Amino acid sequence: MIEVVASMARGSVFLAGELMECLVTFTNPMSHLSTSASSEMLAWASAQIHCQFHASENRVALPAQGNKQDVQAESETVLIPSRGERGQCVLDTPPKILFCDLRLDPGESKTYSYSEVVPIDGPPSFRGQAVKYVYKLTIGCQRVNSPIKLLRVPFRVLVLQGMPEPPFPQDEEVCPSNPFLEEEEVSRRDSRPLERALDMLMVTTSRRYPHMFNITNMRGKVAKFCIFKTVYRLGEDIIGTFNFSEGDIPCLQYSVSLQSEEEIQQQYQRRPGQTPSVTGHGRHLESCLHTAFSHFSLPIPLNVTPGFSRDIVTLRWRLHFEFVTAREPMEPPTVLQNQSEVTVWAGAEHVDVDTFSWNLPIKVLP
Repeated sequence: MIEVVASMARGSVFLAGELMECLVTFTNPMSHLSTSASSEMLAWASAQIHCQFHASENRVALPAQGNKQDVQAESETVLIPSRGERGQCVLDTPPKILFCDLRLDPGESKTYSYSEVVPIDGPPSFRGQAVKYVYKLTIGCQRVNSPIKLLRVPFRVLVLQGMPEPPFPQDEEVCPSNPFLEEEEVSRRDSRPLERALDMLMVTTSRRYPHMFNITNMRGKVAKFCIFKTVYRLGEDIIGTFNFSEGDIPCLQYSVSLQSEEEIQQQYQRRPGQTPSVTGHGRHLESCLHTAFSHFSLPIPLNVTPGFSRDIVTLRWRLHFEFVTAREPMEPPTVLQNQSEVTVWAGAEHVDVDTFSWNLPIKVLP
């Protein structure tokens, strides 16, 4: 028996274009004191990255493909990383040999380092209702006169899409310079794609200026809504404020939902006019009758997928608002200044209401 352990020291989340490093340890767990202990021979081991694509047959109509037979037999030395997996392999890197002809004595271990740049042209990791993209690092090894064994290590890939053009030349620094760093360290830091991408993200998502919206229905103005930005990073809070004091129509209740919209491109839709799949990721509900000002805060979960677009699917983000308004004016309770007794105000049991909704598109970046 041979024990194989793979360890990603920096974690399991990578940006497309970033270097992935993994340590793979092969161990002969038998104790040298055991009477049945013997040396083990491994013929070879290799590793590669692949992305597996799976689509729901009820929502996605993929073009027909010819019958492909798995040429991998258990006794053959051909590494197919997606063997036995559902869906199609849409991306893979060339396999890298870790070793050939390795002998491990009882209790002995050998560690090998694997490094590969995560392909920059691939899709992000995504588990939607109609489409899934899953990344895995597959390590294959074979003992002498034994079948191939595969170890699959799942990891997450974030793709930076939809970034606006930088408002400054590319050769300028996008973050304040650190006087305590040597010039070589500064140039080395700026040469890393991850550092440059994080700096660009920080600049793009830190811009704030008020976006004002007048919320109206067919009867008149309900409220004024203010949000300070529409581009966010994963983990940020979306904060918005309502001013109902400027409205002509009483608002009894409002709700705000953070939603992602998964739309299949028209040529791949199973049915004509197929509606996008909508998934909720948080909701704020509040009763606001006789309220002058109100606000909400919705956090963007860290485990969701930022917006992206591929040839089959597009993922967008939005804030979905729902309002319940009264058809007739509703007088607030009156309290006299010098009143000594307690006054109890009870809301109306029956109110004729209107409901309407509104969607505000936003951008979610890694």
